[in-house]
Amino acid sequence: MLFLTLNRLHEYIEMVEFNLPENSKITNGKVHRACSKAINIKTFKIYRYDPESDDNPRLDTFEVDISKCGPMVLDALIKIKNEIDSTLTFRRSCREGVCGSCAFNIDGTNTLACIKSISEIKGDIKIYPLPHMPVIKDLVPDLSIPYSQYTSIKPWLITDKSSPGVERLQTQEERARLDGLWECILCFCCQTSCPSYWWNGDRYLGPAILLQAYRWIADSRDEATSERLEDLDDPFRLYRCHTIMNCTNTCPKGLNPGKAISEIKKGIVKRPR
Repeated sequence: MLFLTLNRLHEYIEMVEFNLPENSKITNGKVHRACSKAINIKTFKIYRYDPESDDNPRLDTFEVDISKCGPMVLDALIKIKNEIDSTLTFRRSCREGVCGSCAFNIDGTNTLACIKSISEIKGDIKIYPLPHMPVIKDLVPDLSIPYSQYTSIKPWLITDKSSPGVERLQTQEERARLDGLWECILCFCCQTSCPSYWWNGDRYLGPAILLQAYRWIADSRDEATSERLEDLDDPFRLYRCHTIMNCTNTCPKGLNPGKAISEIKKGIVKRPR
């Protein structure tokens, strides 16, 4: 396994774990120089891994003339793929911080490439896939496990009554309880920055899924609150959270998964026995 420094928090340094192929190591890869007429060169070092090859994962270096490029990291990645190396593989869609597809580890922090400005980063820009997740190819992680965990919380409205045929009304106060929850785009930046999830990802639901779980617990229209809380009342599914707060610090949407997790814990304590 390879460990890279992520950030300092609570006076100690957390480490980011990348799942590498067995008996492999990251090597220096290809270097793609900018043309001699380039005006404003920025160097990007990008993780490359091809499962169909026996080669080690590597860091390829790309020199990009950012005077002929959009302002965001995703703009540079698209320019690299379109003009320099068409084999570079990554996910992207909306380009507006809405879909969550372009979540990578950029400059040591999990974030969205479409809203991360190139000008914010000093020196070379290093781009890796989200940590902890198995890598399908290059910057594309396998998200099968977190999606399966998302399904397990039943992320839909549960009621005992048949459809009323009209809107299920809420007061303004009831609707306001969902603010800071519905905005989650399941980019999994928080999920893959959580040390507890690195160590127990097969059993701990993680901050993204628990925030989504609380979104339905907090919804006044849902009638399965007791069942949802009982399902989460588990030493691993919920209580592996140790309030390190990497999740809240890294969320590119400015949400607070740590607070949502604490609300679930309070709900479990207060629920009728």
